[in-house]
Amino acid sequence: MSQLPPKSPLASPVSEGTNSRVESLDNLSMDSFWLEVENIKQSAEAEQEECSLADVKTQEEGEAEAEWLQDAGLSDLLGDRASENDNIVLLSTLTKTQAAAVQRRLDTYSRSRRRKNKHPVRDVRDIFGVANSEETAAEKEESSPDQLWHNLRTSNVQNCKKEVFKETQDYSCTVRNPGKEEVFNMDIAYSEQAAVLLKGSFLSESRRLKDGNALTKFKIPKGRLGMTRIGDLSAQDMKKIPTLALIELTALCDVLGFELKRNKAAKLKTAEKRLFGVPLNTLLENDQKLLPNTKVPLLLQALLSCLEKRGLETEGILRVSGSQTRIKSLEQKLERDFYTGLFRWDEVHQNDVSGLLKRFIRELPAPLLTAEYLPAFAAVQNIPDLKQRLQALNLLILILPEPNRNTLKALLEFLSKVVARENNNKMNLWNVSTVMAPNLFMHKGLPNKIPEGKEKQLAEGAADVVRMMIHYQDLLWTVSSFLVAQVRKLNESNSKRYQFCDKRIKNLLRKIHADKDKVEKNQAEPSKIVKVHASLLLKDSLEVHLNNATRVADVLRQFQKNLCQNGWNIVNTVNLLKCNNSMECTNLLLYEVGGNIGEHCLDPDTYLLDLYHINPHAEWIIKQNPSYPRMF
Repeated sequence: MSQLPPKSPLASPVSEGTNSRVESLDNLSMDSFWLEVENIKQSAEAEQEECSLADVKTQEEGEAEAEWLQDAGLSDLLGDRASENDNIVLLSTLTKTQAAAVQRRLDTYSRSRRRKNKHPVRDVRDIFGVANSEETAAEKEESSPDQLWHNLRTSNVQNCKKEVFKETQDYSCTVRNPGKEEVFNMDIAYSEQAAVLLKGSFLSESRRLKDGNALTKFKIPKGRLGMTRIGDLSAQDMKKIPTLALIELTALCDVLGFELKRNKAAKLKTAEKRLFGVPLNTLLENDQKLLPNTKVPLLLQALLSCLEKRGLETEGILRVSGSQTRIKSLEQKLERDFYTGLFRWDEVHQNDVSGLLKRFIRELPAPLLTAEYLPAFAAVQNIPDLKQRLQALNLLILILPEPNRNTLKALLEFLSKVVARENNNKMNLWNVSTVMAPNLFMHKGLPNKIPEGKEKQLAEGAADVVRMMIHYQDLLWTVSSFLVAQVRKLNESNSKRYQFCDKRIKNLLRKIHADKDKVEKNQAEPSKIVKVHASLLLKDSLEVHLNNATRVADVLRQFQKNLCQNGWNIVNTVNLLKCNNSMECTNLLLYEVGGNIGEHCLDPDTYLLDLYHINPHAEWIIKQNPSYPRMF
């Protein structure tokens, strides 16, 4: 299993934090972990395959940086005369620590290219410092990172200092009271928070687990714009999130003193099968032909459903292995009969189903956590502060491809249900984590040599990461407010690009637009009347009077009331009726559409006047909650 090697000067605290967690877990049995490892090895040997803990392959200097810049959406910076328009838009949204992370990698890449005497590469100063002499003052003001950083110092960074200082004022009390609920700030970039803490020397006091079962409770404070979950944003906007999350994760690692390295898995031959050993994308493409909009492989859904119906109460479920011979036979039957509907789940023993579940995860051609980021997931254990470990995990989950992220969420939700039945199945959170860790962190395509004497520490670290993903999954599947704000800024910047050759006209239009924005902000209205549409449900729109106290939940209640009392012309009433024939607003959602966002499902606690001031050109549309069954 790979680690991100700590760099000076944080090497000592990291080591200390890791060792302390190892000591705190000494009284927790790792027998399940090693038993699972042995079962995996036996299964692999029977099929003449090799499976080991994942590690990082060495890359030449500059190669990793080039891949990083490509994945961060900055591949144009690698060329000598490439267009920088798209890059300027992205760079203009970055915080100081994020921009520094980009600059550091571009600098390393440039040096490596010059050493190899290849064609000229772009100088770092072309991107982050010296402006072109032909640029006008207005262009400098817009594109110069120095100006951006100055604005950050007077706004975001100062706010960050205030927020972080507020959190650290009662820091000692937090350490003495492990049961106290802590604030998890998602409004300010994690790397900016860490930078402020580092300047105040707060990182030297790491929060550690008090015992094996004690995990700190965190609360995400809801701002005026509410919270955004994964799935609340449109596919178009979600495509921007992994790029921003990668830049932020890199910046966070830089501040904490870690080098973010990524794996490059060897190419594996895809098995000539239909279910096991098939890439997630291929599985989903096949499943979507049968059931459109499928987001989690149908086989995995069937395995989890079977275990939920008959296995949650089984003592030792997941830990007690089924027969390897039976599991192999069942795999062959599934390959033959699953899609025909002839496979009989009621005839399969629960322990064999759990064996099939773990086998499905292990047999994926690439790890579920991806070959590229498996080392980073494993290295989270080296971060001494629990909150910062969760920040890194949150960003890693946002970086995952959508099929991997959805599949992982389905698995973690099931594991939470197993833990919830601990009194009956004798599988607590740590037991489940130790059993599942080898299946997530060991892969036949990623060979590794574990340093002698490190086996126990790495095993416990992997189990601890799985435990955090299970326990904190609601927090981890939240899109931070600062990332949503960056997406809005990206969309705004793209919409403000003008295709004029005359720079004077271009600058004039930019100035007019900037002045208009200032006027709109300065003349923020204390109230506003807007129209809310529900075209799929009603032909009429709803007029809503907004004030500082109007929330999404209030609008949905008003919509429900008018629907019942005013006899509106209902297009499709059946979508709103429940079994007792009463109208319910719980199966309705309000979406923000257009303007500086693609489509955004709004938190019920969002204050709409605040949202209007941020995105005045959006439409608001009421839709049925897709998770509620339609009553046809």
